[in-house]
Amino acid sequence: MIRKVLCGAGTVAASLLLPAVAFAQEAAEAAAPVANPGNNAWMMTATVLVMMMILPGLALFYGGLTRSKNMLSTMTQIGATAALAMLVWIMWGYSMAFGPEAVGGLEAFVSTGSYFLSSVTPDTTAATFSDEVISEYVFVSFQMTFAAITAALVLGATAERMKFSATMLFTVLWLTVVYFPIAHMVWAGGGLLFEMGALDFAGGTVVHINAGVSGLVLAYLLGKRKGYPTEPMPPHSLTLTMVGTGLLWVGWFGFNAGSELEADGFAGLAMINTFVATAAGGLAWMVMEKIAGHKGSALGFCSGIIAGLVAVTPAAGNSGPFGAVVLGIVASLVCYFMVAKIKPAMGYDDSLDAFGIHGIGGIIGAVGTGFVNTMFNGPGNGDAASMMDQVGIQVVAVLVAIAWAAIGTLIVGLIVKFTVGLRVSEETELAGLDIGEHGERAYND
Repeated sequence: MIRKVLCGAGTVAASLLLPAVAFAQEAAEAAAPVANPGNNAWMMTATVLVMMMILPGLALFYGGLTRSKNMLSTMTQIGATAALAMLVWIMWGYSMAFGPEAVGGLEAFVSTGSYFLSSVTPDTTAATFSDEVISEYVFVSFQMTFAAITAALVLGATAERMKFSATMLFTVLWLTVVYFPIAHMVWAGGGLLFEMGALDFAGGTVVHINAGVSGLVLAYLLGKRKGYPTEPMPPHSLTLTMVGTGLLWVGWFGFNAGSELEADGFAGLAMINTFVATAAGGLAWMVMEKIAGHKGSALGFCSGIIAGLVAVTPAAGNSGPFGAVVLGIVASLVCYFMVAKIKPAMGYDDSLDAFGIHGIGGIIGAVGTGFVNTMFNGPGNGDAASMMDQVGIQVVAVLVAIAWAAIGTLIVGLIVKFTVGLRVSEETELAGLDIGEHGERAYND
């Protein structure tokens, strides 16, 4: 088009125009990056999907597993914990986890940057895995939902006996001492495990090992529920638990595919892996029930679904589909054994199996990511020596996450215990936390 306009004007006009074009191009390259609209729209959608995992997904899943007298309190604790986590996140959590990048010293464990989102504006952006960027507010919101659901997952181990006031205080302290540092170490540039090369696509260590191990420590600090394990404590509504399971599975596509931060091929890989690992996990649990001499149950199916989702989370974009299937099956079988055999033998009261499924499934998924990244047509380079190096890094990451979560939760739990107290009174526990803690009942009839 330019050649036609300049026809007859000769090379003088062309020589005047070309430097101007070059200058315009250089100026455009030097301009501040602009968020990609397509990726931005996808990440906003993924963020809302993760929010759906909390309310109503996790609330219904956990609530249905409790006795009816504790249904409302379980859902209220999850909702209030998530809401509190969101406020803490924008005040200091985001800055601690994803503040200015630096290497070495304290920055290996936590970021020391500006607080209250003081450096974030509608024009600032967050980098993705390519040259594209997304709005920093969108990235802040996406990661905020991860912090919120992780804090809520811990409550599966403490259901039916922990004070509401203790839950709120524990949430603030636990996020600050445990979650934000682990998120920084694993996902932020300059973080200890990030710089080591640990693979955690969507939160095997940050979310599931963290929540599961913390839940186990808190369960020991609280002690067993009255009547456990001699009295039967069956779920009051497996229907609601099944509904919650479905909402969690759907929302998990935002959790896993969204962690690519772009709507690209690896987001597609995470999507199909979230389908097939979960399907394999749900069916494997029911098969294991049959082998053990029981009937394949709805509860078993739901438990296997969650085990498969947990295991594939760190491998979502780091595994081929068949590797994801293997992870789902292995995690489901091991989690079944943990819940059905090891927990009764050890005698701890992890009410809703936060450790047995999230903690153990997260460990299997995190370590297994080192294998499936290379095997079963995974996206790794296929080198066996490299694979074992990666497995070694994954093991170190798992051990660091376990130690940090256990020690941090013990410290925080003791602080809460000796200030506001951890456990409700015996009268409240017997009557139910719905009426005792909130003055309401889930079912008024």
